[in-house]
Amino acid sequence: MNTSAWNRFVKYLYSANQWYRDTPERALEQAYDAALAIKAIEDEHFGGQRISDRSGDYGQSTLSYFKSELQKYLKLIHTRMVEFNASRYFLELPDRVGAKPQAANNSTERRQHGLGLDDRDGASLVFEKLEFIDGVIDKYINNNKSTAIVPVFSSENLQLKSTNSTSQANGNPGSANSLQTQAGEVDTNSEEVNLLPRSLLGTLSRITKELNPEAEKDVVKNFRNSQVKTVISLRFILLLILVPLLANQISKNFIVGPIVDHFRVPEESRIFINYELEEEAFAKLEQFEQHLKFQKLIGIAPSLSEEETEKKITEKAVELAEEYRSESGGAIKNIFADLISCFVFVWILLVNKREIEILKSFMDDVVYGLSDSAKAFIIILFTDVFVGFHSPHGWEIVLEGLSRHLGLPENRQFIFLFIATFPVILDTVFKYWIFRYLNRSSPSAVATYKNMNE
Repeated sequence: MNTSAWNRFVKYLYSANQWYRDTPERALEQAYDAALAIKAIEDEHFGGQRISDRSGDYGQSTLSYFKSELQKYLKLIHTRMVEFNASRYFLELPDRVGAKPQAANNSTERRQHGLGLDDRDGASLVFEKLEFIDGVIDKYINNNKSTAIVPVFSSENLQLKSTNSTSQANGNPGSANSLQTQAGEVDTNSEEVNLLPRSLLGTLSRITKELNPEAEKDVVKNFRNSQVKTVISLRFILLLILVPLLANQISKNFIVGPIVDHFRVPEESRIFINYELEEEAFAKLEQFEQHLKFQKLIGIAPSLSEEETEKKITEKAVELAEEYRSESGGAIKNIFADLISCFVFVWILLVNKREIEILKSFMDDVVYGLSDSAKAFIIILFTDVFVGFHSPHGWEIVLEGLSRHLGLPENRQFIFLFIATFPVILDTVFKYWIFRYLNRSSPSAVATYKNMNE
């Protein structure tokens, strides 16, 4: 190994070691930024209260967007705090945690929350960041029964995070009670009771927003964001459909096809890839022979000698052999081309995680924007097609077509077993989804669905 290569290797090891040692700092900063994002949404759109159906005067589409953003940030906080606590077992948190300059868009928010970067040492900044994160997520953990829109964190991780943040600060004796509450005791805290009805407060808030000189800019900004989200989602859907199809056809015609034809010599290769194709070819040849005999008997075709009849049958047999040899080779090509398409599809999903989040938010907006009758209609259509009374015939056609596409024999026992089990499992999962999620987010749609089904 020469000197330059050794220097690059040492530099790489140093960079990897530095990245590993910065893990607690990096995880804490990312969790803190996510908590700041949640706090910004609360202050800007929900009057400083927690994000819920009762705290703002918004429609279903807008509220579903805030819910998805909240879930994303809470999941990020949960993941980064687990990473922070796990790395703390092996690494000491540097004194510079929280003391390095942040981006310009976060510095203002940090000063608003009293977390200056110049007048505190690293340890106190760590404690204050942990305390700020706890203050943001506790309102969604302790009130998870009433919000029903956030994921519930595991009690072990919450205990670990709270223990680290409180024991390192001042050994607060009241932390045990808070840990017991988070670990499973029933939280008796109720939501804040306002002197005025929430609907009146929401109306006043809406009027205040409309009188705001910046309201028009906010409307234009929201419209542009929605437009960009729609364009990105539709483009990503087309990408998921067209790119795998193009990869399948291109690989089959220009990569897999020539390779299979090169190694599969027509004179030595098998004509039939499975016995069902062989039986189908025999049936066609017998039908052709019966057709010649029938035409000869009724006088439509001229009378042929035995040699001429045998010659025509031989020509038909050769034609069928070439046809089924080509079909057998095509089945082999389909297997490899489909595998390439699957790899391309998975690769698109892995490299476009941001687009997936945008698409999920777009689909939520579309679904929640539908009327109750439209939701019930789509549910009934889906269930009748895939798990309804006539669905076994459709599943049978799909499985037979898939078997022929891949060159597999049509196993009737497997097809009947699949039809007897899979639609039942799908129906059970679908009913559980209606009971568990749709009944909570849109109970009127569930009631409409039941009335239409009856």
